[in-house]
Amino acid sequence: MEQFRQKAAELKALVGSGGKKIVVLSHTNPDGDAIGSSLTWGHVLQGAGNDVTCILPNRYPAFLNWMEGIDRFVIAKENLDVAQKAIEQAEIVFCLDLNTIERLDETLCAAIEANTTAKRILIDHHLNPPTYYDLMFSYPEDCSTSFVVYRLVCEIFGVEVLDKSDAENLYTGIMTDTGNLSFSSLTPELFRAIAGLLERGLEIQKVNVAVYNAFTADRVRLLGYTLNKKMTLIENNTVSYIALSERELRRFNFQLGDSEGFVNYPLTITGVKMSAIFIETRKFIRVSLRSRGDEVDVNVFARKYFNGGGHKNAAGGRSYVSLAETVDHFIRSASEFLNHC
Repeated sequence: MEQFRQKAAELKALVGSGGKKIVVLSHTNPDGDAIGSSLTWGHVLQGAGNDVTCILPNRYPAFLNWMEGIDRFVIAKENLDVAQKAIEQAEIVFCLDLNTIERLDETLCAAIEANTTAKRILIDHHLNPPTYYDLMFSYPEDCSTSFVVYRLVCEIFGVEVLDKSDAENLYTGIMTDTGNLSFSSLTPELFRAIAGLLERGLEIQKVNVAVYNAFTADRVRLLGYTLNKKMTLIENNTVSYIALSERELRRFNFQLGDSEGFVNYPLTITGVKMSAIFIETRKFIRVSLRSRGDEVDVNVFARKYFNGGGHKNAAGGRSYVSLAETVDHFIRSASEFLNHC
């Protein structure tokens, strides 16, 4: 805690008095945590008198459209010149929920690397952060980057700077990264933070409805199809995988974010220790992995077999071979990994 306070004091000296040109940047295919933490941190920094630009590499899922301030993001894929100019002029670049800039496309990576004078600051909760940041708030034991942001705001500015929309945005990040408060890292400090957000105006029921009850009919039909036709159990019914091709996704008018949470459903089956979903895109196969308890560390699995990573119970990666080859690789890898656990 003392180290956290010392680093927070250093950060306060940089941004607390305002006047800085700042970029707040998060990862490709942004989720609730990336968006909630970035929106709130950007809003707080702006309120302190800084010139802040929040950037996302590509567009966010439609079911998060309701989040206050989300329309202020610069979407680099749609406004690359604006994003590049903001990074070029930035005095500070904050990377949120983004432990390595390699998770960005080459253009944004190049823009960050070209600005050799800007301070790079990490706010994150993923494992194994690189060492090229000037200041790191990296806490893998925390449930989400939104929780780290809450802690920083309280330490540097005071909780009273958070308004209702900040509280809702942070809770969205916490809620979505913990499976609605059902995963690990559920600490007393986290629930005290949620209480603090409630005191700032958070309406939990409103956020739950906005996130979980705002899907299209096509998305619900895709979920039904996925569980009925595509879920496969292997390794004596302890491992599940789902593979969805581009053709199947088009059949259900797939939109970004429609498959969010699908990977968690097989873990509700008694005996299933690990679940995987493979989503075919034009350039690669997106791999998402989940587990429960302490038996299977999907972070280790993702790093070993899919050039990815994440957390013990939630990780991901990519595959650059065909969908069929990816599934075959997973089946062999799961057998090898579980037999050596």
